[in-house]
Amino acid sequence: MAEYNTQPVLRLSQSALQLRRLETLMDVIFALVIWRLFTLLPKPSEGDWESVAAMLGANWIDVVLVAIGLLITITYWEQNNKLFGYLDGTDNRHTAIAIMQVFFLLLFLYSIVIGVHFERDPGTRLLESSAAFLVGIASFIGWRYAITRPKLVSPELQPGESQAISIRTLAEPLTAAVTIPFVFVGPLAWELAWLFYPLIGYLLRRRARAIAAV
Repeated sequence: MAEYNTQPVLRLSQSALQLRRLETLMDVIFALVIWRLFTLLPKPSEGDWESVAAMLGANWIDVVLVAIGLLITITYWEQNNKLFGYLDGTDNRHTAIAIMQVFFLLLFLYSIVIGVHFERDPGTRLLESSAAFLVGIASFIGWRYAITRPKLVSPELQPGESQAISIRTLAEPLTAAVTIPFVFVGPLAWELAWLFYPLIGYLLRRRARAIAAV
């Protein structure tokens, strides 16, 4: 006689399925943003260059701008993966917050595009910093919302750990906020202001460890 598998079929809940679709959507958007940033690099056909060094030297501001955008995008992508790793599901409100984060990410990309193709001014840099700040704040708000819904987060996540993660999540938007005053100093000062990120991240991680240890 034929043998039948009597083991129960495990089906993902609607919340878990929605989370998977949301993760896929966000990964695709992040990948498209990274690809678009690559296309913004200076091209040999756009001038009569004697060497690669001459081409990059003449467009160094654009190269630095793309590099900053790439680093910020990768940082937020890694952060998003870590935060979603603690989730078991999502709901309509959490999904809406995540989609707003994607919108702000696209706004950040838009600000870089207009900064590369048009004359840069304080308004352009202000838009870039503001968009980067909004991406991080949306991520923070989404995480804070999720941890208030026990069904969305992993049961293994401890309260102290969730608070510590909240603090570490602020490193990126705080860095973007710090760069805003430097917008009116000059392009080089604004670009260098992003280097505050390691210091801000270190201070927040130390604070987070202290909270997690309580």
